[in-house]
Amino acid sequence: MPQLPDDLDAVAVRTWCSLALEALGRERAEIDAINVYPIADGDTGTNLYLTVESATAAVEAVFAAHETGATAPATADAVRAMAHGALIGARGNSGTILAQLLRGMAGVLADGGDAAHLRLALTSATDAARQAVAHPVEGTVLTVAAEAAEAARGEDPDLRTVVTAAYEGARAALARTPEQLAVLGRAGVVDAGGRGLVAVLGALVETVTGQAPVRGPRTASGNAAKAPVTVDGGSVVGLPVGGTPVEGVTEGALPASAPVEGPLDCPEDGSAGPAFEVIYLLEARDEQVARLRTRLDALGDSLVVVGGDGLWHVHVHVDDAGAAVEAGVEAGRPYRIRITHFATESGHDVRVQAEPAQRAVVVVVPGDGLAGLCTEAGATTVIARPGEPPASGELVDAIRRAHAREVVLLPNDAALRHTAAAAAEQARTEGVRVALVPTRAAVQGIAALAVHEPDRGFDEDVVAMTAAAGATRYAELAVAERQSWTMAGICQAGDILGLIDGDVAVIGADVPHTARTVLDRMLAAGGELVTLVLGEDVPDALADALEEHVREGHLAVDTVVYRGGHQRAPLLIGVE
Repeated sequence: MPQLPDDLDAVAVRTWCSLALEALGRERAEIDAINVYPIADGDTGTNLYLTVESATAAVEAVFAAHETGATAPATADAVRAMAHGALIGARGNSGTILAQLLRGMAGVLADGGDAAHLRLALTSATDAARQAVAHPVEGTVLTVAAEAAEAARGEDPDLRTVVTAAYEGARAALARTPEQLAVLGRAGVVDAGGRGLVAVLGALVETVTGQAPVRGPRTASGNAAKAPVTVDGGSVVGLPVGGTPVEGVTEGALPASAPVEGPLDCPEDGSAGPAFEVIYLLEARDEQVARLRTRLDALGDSLVVVGGDGLWHVHVHVDDAGAAVEAGVEAGRPYRIRITHFATESGHDVRVQAEPAQRAVVVVVPGDGLAGLCTEAGATTVIARPGEPPASGELVDAIRRAHAREVVLLPNDAALRHTAAAAAEQARTEGVRVALVPTRAAVQGIAALAVHEPDRGFDEDVVAMTAAAGATRYAELAVAERQSWTMAGICQAGDILGLIDGDVAVIGADVPHTARTVLDRMLAAGGELVTLVLGEDVPDALADALEEHVREGHLAVDTVVYRGGHQRAPLLIGVE
């Protein structure tokens, strides 16, 4: 039996994230089905799962960086990674609130993980989340979080006692949510976001005690509460919260009329709200975000702005999506912008769904410039920003957005192979035919996209795209962060490294000389086309010089140049 932690160190945080992801994975369908407040988009459980998946991936990345070391990462590194991962991967209103709760906890747990720090962390989390919501409403996840923090108050020095008290307080609060929010009471369900938080706190209990807690909210008698679920014809059957469907209802088979998630601060009567959901990450200063909150609050509702230290996650429902994005542009630099349109039908908001296309391409790109290029070519893009690789949930979300019966997935990074495979497998369970082309670099993805022909057979198209990617050698330039041994010798911090097919082949003093050397080595084996993708700060003069170098030294070789925007490498090179 593994040793139980006496405090929340890095290993415990890692375990907590893993167990929370498992718990939400088990319960996501049931959580999706029980929220009635007030927009019927049916994805609360999924949003929470994707948010925790991103947090878990960030923590795993911290541990991966310490694989060669003798000790585990510092607790502060683990909890900050958890919070950052949740922030950049937050989905929907509930996921955004959960991200802020984790951020509030991380700010305290970075200084210590004992019982006293955990009490403060829970209180800090509650305060941070309430401040992030423009118009908080009781009977939601905010109430559940507050009651968990209140139940954990006291002087008991035992971490297990504090964690268990917080969990039991959350369960009791969840059971009372139908009494606090009329729309929940009329439907006979508990708050879906609050139930997700109970699952996350239950994972924390299992982390520190070694035993999974009782699932579901508490009632006055201490038994699991049953939440009625509306089914065809308006009849009501019992669904044990956190348990198994009963009385002939098949899990995961609830009809489209089943109640689902809505935001925390919309009209309690469930009336139709704004037409668009707008979500984006934002790089901005605190004072700019304060003005942004005021402007967005005037534009719509369901406003939640979470984050800090220059990076924010913005969620709002509006009628004018363009104005919401423009407000972000005025405040700073918005990216990962997602706009979902809703249409009013029979008094409920539902997503507009057109007939799916026959085929689409989903491609991961390292910067805004290539995202625009691939979008113009008809692909659905996912941006992998420096230090922020997409999680499988983000790739699944992109496959859904592509809205096609057949999808070709181009991960464009060897490190994303397993993530992309998991996303493809998930999409297949949803009825989408997905082919994963194992592209290892963005230039291979560009080559594959160039030969994509949606009118030919799926298998034939995939073979052609795979062949084009495989025929493209790839390279990139990077700046050495520290002294280390490479295949090309010992590099010093600040050296320019030329990586060919993933291995360091050239060590240089500047970008132009290193780029020329890399090109000569790659073209020594032949080639007909050179692709150059320039980073945001690389001058056009470098592209001109490299194009001239290729023209003078290698006959009958063409060169194409693209602007990659904000990307990790100053220069990407492809040779076909």
